Amino acid sequence: QVQLVESGGGLVQAGGSLRLSCAASMRTFSTYPMAWFRQAPGKEREFVAASTYTGLTTSYADSVKGRFTISRNNAKITVYLQMNSLKFEDTAVYYCAANDKWIGAEHEYTYWGQGTQVTVSS
Repeated sequence: QVQLVESGGGLVQAGGSLRLSCAASMRTFSTYPMAWFRQAPGKEREFVAASTYTGLTTSYADSVKGRFTISRNNAKITVYLQMNSLKFEDTAVYYCAANDKWIGAEHEYTYWGQGTQVTVSS
């Protein structure tokens, strides 16, 4: 059974930084593309960032380009989302997701975590 567990969310002031982590349970993690999505209250879930299994290719939503960075440590079976220059509108529940093939910003990822809350105060 594949499990993804996010951590690192919290309350931060606008302009601040947070780093989210997503620990995976699958032994084949190093072959899985990974992604981060988020869902704000009353809004649909939206794509944030994705990484190929090597980490050499990444993709970002326009709203976070230049501020957020996705990275992964395959030895630790963990993917990260470094979030800098946070804005009030970044407030959302952040989810990590995994899939057995690259689908980038598409939403049809096979595995999802439970989410971690990020709240940015203005």
